[in-house]
Amino acid sequence: MIQLTNKYLTDESAAFIISDKKQIKDIQLSKVEMNFAEKVLDNKANFVHINSFYKSLFILLVNSEKDEFTQLEDIRKSGNRIITEIKELKLETINIVNLGSENFTYALCEGIMLSKYGFHKYFKDKAEKTSSLKEIKVVSSSTDSTKVDLLNALIEGVYNARDIVNEPLSFMTAQKLSQEIERIGKETGFKTEILDKKQIESLKMGGLIAVNRGSIHPPTFSIMRWEPENAINEKPYVFVGKGLVFDTGGINLKPSGYLETMKCDKAGGATVVGLMAAIAKAKLPIKVIGLVPATDNRPGNDAYVPEDIITMFDGTTVEVLNTDAEGRMILADALAYAKKYKPQLVIDLATLTGAAVVAVGENTTAVMGNTPKEIEKLKTIGFEVWEKLVELPLWDEYKEQLKSSVADLKNIGGKYAGAITAGKFLEHFTDYDWIHLDIAGPAFTEKDDSYRGIGGTGVGVRLLFEFLKQKAN
Repeated sequence: MIQLTNKYLTDESAAFIISDKKQIKDIQLSKVEMNFAEKVLDNKANFVHINSFYKSLFILLVNSEKDEFTQLEDIRKSGNRIITEIKELKLETINIVNLGSENFTYALCEGIMLSKYGFHKYFKDKAEKTSSLKEIKVVSSSTDSTKVDLLNALIEGVYNARDIVNEPLSFMTAQKLSQEIERIGKETGFKTEILDKKQIESLKMGGLIAVNRGSIHPPTFSIMRWEPENAINEKPYVFVGKGLVFDTGGINLKPSGYLETMKCDKAGGATVVGLMAAIAKAKLPIKVIGLVPATDNRPGNDAYVPEDIITMFDGTTVEVLNTDAEGRMILADALAYAKKYKPQLVIDLATLTGAAVVAVGENTTAVMGNTPKEIEKLKTIGFEVWEKLVELPLWDEYKEQLKSSVADLKNIGGKYAGAITAGKFLEHFTDYDWIHLDIAGPAFTEKDDSYRGIGGTGVGVRLLFEFLKQKAN
């Protein structure tokens, strides 16, 4: 938990952020500590750790030669270095004392808190794995705790998203996901409506029904609402997240080496849940709807197969050529359903295509859509929070690849531009301002990645929370 305090207690551990080496003289250090710090900084280091046995002092020197966004990211990564030391020393409290820009304070808090996260549920000895840190004290003369409250809400949202991604199918079926969404909604303040299999069938959500046919577990469709009385918008912002709790590929079974991380295929849905939790906890004055169609994709039971023709929620017929292109099938129903809200803007998130990873890499999100102004805003915010976006085109010639001789659309295009043709497929089901985020690369990491951790990263929560926060302001 992050909290404000107006005084730094010198017997507690602290992190000092400075923008000039001369500022270390403003820190209460002994002569030996001062000499050590100066020597480290003179060697062109930007991070100093002074271990005084009962406490630790950390000094972070901001590199003035870098741009502001890179400086903020360096500070977040320093937060990860601090939490590593805190784990070793079993510290419970750390003070943040900023002698530079206020933005650096919150970037450091963010880096520490996101690094503190761990998915320890299935360890026999959870206490051994859990970080000792209990509180971060932001030393400030300000009595306005708004920024702290917003950051605490955001961190909780990211934690929720990561937890959902990291849960295996043995726990997180589609039904359990909906139950978790209900629980999180009650804890943070958003309202939840869950559509069960019969309701989904009565609505004729053909894509979701088809993908679910191979599963022993029924599908769900979760609707989350945050509609405060002081909302600045009449038309809601709608977020749609792919909730594939596990993806085997279906009849087009994935080969070994690709199945092992498929619990992360619900990352888009997890991000929407985390975002809704954050905005409700923060009480942002903005109407938001979250939609998560959920199922697993398996080759059993009465699984849908290549050459099946599926009638979607909006009546569009789709020729299935690959059952592993299932994410777009369930998202298409949700995007068509979103029309009922007459939305201001719809943003969908999905671990949709390996082609997006090939195109833009593991650490970057591919973005497409029909609203250039809003895409540019997201791209700028992407640099600010370091969840960077690369825009791919959605030219009409790509739709040629989706033409079918027996139905309105095929569910896959040709050999090339797979991320784009997937976006083009989704575009067919929209008639509003819309943005598609393919988070296949950054949603999950198999090795420790600084404050993003290991496993589910919660990518998109920070990006979209900042986006909505700016709208609300």
